[in-house]
Amino acid sequence: MTEIAPNTSVLDDVVSAFQIEGLPVRGRVVRLGAAVDEVLTRHAYPDPVANLLGEACALAALVGSSLKFDGRLIIQAQGDGPVRYVVVDYDTSGGLRGYCRFDPDEVAKASEGFARPGAKTLLGGGVFIMTLDQGPDMDRYQGVTPIEGETLALCAEQYFQQSEQTPTRIRLAVGQVDTGEGSQWRAGGILIQVIAGDAARGDTQDAWTHVQALFETTGEDELIDPTVSTPTLLWRLFNEDGVRLLDEKPLRAFCRCSEDRIGVVMDSFSAQEVEEMIEPDGKIHVTCEYCSRVYKLDPPKDQAPAA
Repeated sequence: MTEIAPNTSVLDDVVSAFQIEGLPVRGRVVRLGAAVDEVLTRHAYPDPVANLLGEACALAALVGSSLKFDGRLIIQAQGDGPVRYVVVDYDTSGGLRGYCRFDPDEVAKASEGFARPGAKTLLGGGVFIMTLDQGPDMDRYQGVTPIEGETLALCAEQYFQQSEQTPTRIRLAVGQVDTGEGSQWRAGGILIQVIAGDAARGDTQDAWTHVQALFETTGEDELIDPTVSTPTLLWRLFNEDGVRLLDEKPLRAFCRCSEDRIGVVMDSFSAQEVEEMIEPDGKIHVTCEYCSRVYKLDPPKDQAPAA
């Protein structure tokens, strides 16, 4: 454990757990710099779509970093709005990847008059889903709730309340910041949860009400400001009660796509389908939806075009 010092230097692309001293409230803070910038700039997303995906990246890191097994957390939301689908895949080694499917014209129309259209505006009616993947030998666990509220943070709060009966508060922020090397995307988030009362702790409601009041003072600008470190942020919020920084986990942009994985997918297509995929250069071009990497594969020998 590390005691909070307000002047600790900034460390990006890390998610940090913390505990408020003497109170049954724990939490996590995420700061994303180069990792989220890489995820968002791989595609030519309009700003509202990039904001939505950036929020999903920060949320996946906040929730996924608490997992006690080696595996993955997949956060997705899908609806009938301008953004059909947003998904972020977090693995417990700290890798993040994500993408959105959207209609550019519908996004532009939905953005008229809005500084930043939120999740409900962009996704419309639909569902918010969290999936826990513990590996090929274990069943996946999936929780589904309706999309309600204008942010993914509100969707996640509702998920925790309905699926896990855990009172949770979340705040997320995304924006472009000039770091001296041009404008770059940044994202941040903070999550707090109350530990249920028991015979030893007694009723925890008063403590939860107190911490929520402090949490409400969190500014979105603080969450993405490169000059405000995680310890400084926590000290600003909770120094009167005392707060301890616990474990920290590094984060990075990482995609699991590979030529071997693409090859396995290609094996599922019929000979006719494979033939229709062959481009004029004699290769099959496959683009990863997550990282936009283009693979140029040789078709099976019996499908190769005649010389």
